[in-house]
Amino acid sequence: MTAEKTDIPGKVQIRRQMRSARRNLSRSFRRQASIGLLRSLDQSPQFRSARRIAVYLTNDSEIDTSFFIRTLQKRNKTLLLPVLHPLRKGHLSFLPYHSGSPMTTNRFGIAEPDFRRLKAVPASFISVICMPLVAFDESGNRLGMGGGFYDRTLAFMHRPGQRPSLIGCAYELQKMPALPAEPWDIPLNAIATEQKLHRF
Repeated sequence: MTAEKTDIPGKVQIRRQMRSARRNLSRSFRRQASIGLLRSLDQSPQFRSARRIAVYLTNDSEIDTSFFIRTLQKRNKTLLLPVLHPLRKGHLSFLPYHSGSPMTTNRFGIAEPDFRRLKAVPASFISVICMPLVAFDESGNRLGMGGGFYDRTLAFMHRPGQRPSLIGCAYELQKMPALPAEPWDIPLNAIATEQKLHRF
C-alpha cells in the first residue's frame, strides 16, 4: 500500500460521513437535484440512445431517481430494476419495470420486481446501467454500501465482449479526491450528479 493510500479514510468512515451528508439535504434541494440528475445524464450519448436502461429505486437518501424514471417511461425506454438473485447469493438480476410490474420487497426493505413472475435480462444485453453509490472519486472509482452485489454481477466486464455503459448517480457532495480501490472493483464510465456529468 502506498503512503498516499494510507492517508485515505477507511471505507466505513466514508460511508458514515457521506450518508449523513445526504440525509441533511433539504427536501427542496433533493427535488431540484432530481431534475439536475436527468439533465446530466442526457449529456451522455450512450444514455440518450440506449433502449434498455437499468435504474434503481431511491433508498437511504440517495439522489432521487423518480423524476428521470418517469421521463424515461415517457420516452418509451425499456427500464429494468436490480433484483437480489434468489439462487445466486450476492448477485443481482435485472427485471423489467413499468407501472404494471408485479412488485415485492427484498430483505433490505427495498421494492423490486417479482423474480417469480418476470423474465430477467442478462446484464450484458443492457445498454446502460445506472448505479447508486455512497462516494466516488476523480478516477471513476465507486464506493457502494459494501455488499459487493454490483461488482459480483458485473465481473464479466473484466473480460472482452459485449458490455453495458456504467453510470453512477450521486450528489456532487459525494465526490472525493481518491477512494480505496480493490482489484475486483468495476470502474464506471461516468458519474452523473445534479451539477454535471463526470466522464472517465
